[in-house]
Amino acid sequence: MALKMRREGKSYTEINKRITVSKSTLSLWLRDVELAVSTRNRVLNGLERGRENSARTNRAKRLQATTEARLEALREFPSLLKKPLFLAGLALYWAEGDKNKQERVKFTNSDHRLIVIMMKWFRSICRAPEKKFRIALHLHDLQINKEVLRFWSKVTGVPNSQFHTPYVKRSSLGYRKNPLYNGTCSVMVHSKYLFRKIMSWEELLFKIVEEMPMPS
Repeated sequence: MALKMRREGKSYTEINKRITVSKSTLSLWLRDVELAVSTRNRVLNGLERGRENSARTNRAKRLQATTEARLEALREFPSLLKKPLFLAGLALYWAEGDKNKQERVKFTNSDHRLIVIMMKWFRSICRAPEKKFRIALHLHDLQINKEVLRFWSKVTGVPNSQFHTPYVKRSSLGYRKNPLYNGTCSVMVHSKYLFRKIMSWEELLFKIVEEMPMPS
């Protein structure tokens, strides 16, 4: 029956409705069945339409999520402007944060004091869930040790289980170990929604700054 249905141009999904086996088994059974040109074109056209529909659905979902993030950012902005931490964190992210097509929230710096500020910003202003944090360290090979990892875990308040394997740069021959240097820390929050909110906040703040009169 499976061979007959396939020769008639039925898809694996249609055949599965009559014959209860896995698609991998069907593929093995029917791999040598030659479809007629008209049938093959119909199947390929159906696949193409399916891909187009899926792409349209994904674009619509992304547009909806972006719109929701922008609206929430717009609602929150007036009250957030009154908070020094909001302005400090947004300015720092504006200068040092990622603004990429991957919509990844990421702030990188070697100054632990700025990392402390940004962690407070992410937690208090952005309300980022703790499980969304990931930490990546860039270190020289002379700095890689447990003390450095403990240092950044204490600074960020993020457990080592949420740290990526550190990227270690090989030191040059003339490099001297700086006991005050603990590498570069990247704080990431896995949330495209938050990224869109931050970008919206930046646009709103930029408009305010842009419209400020120049000092005489």
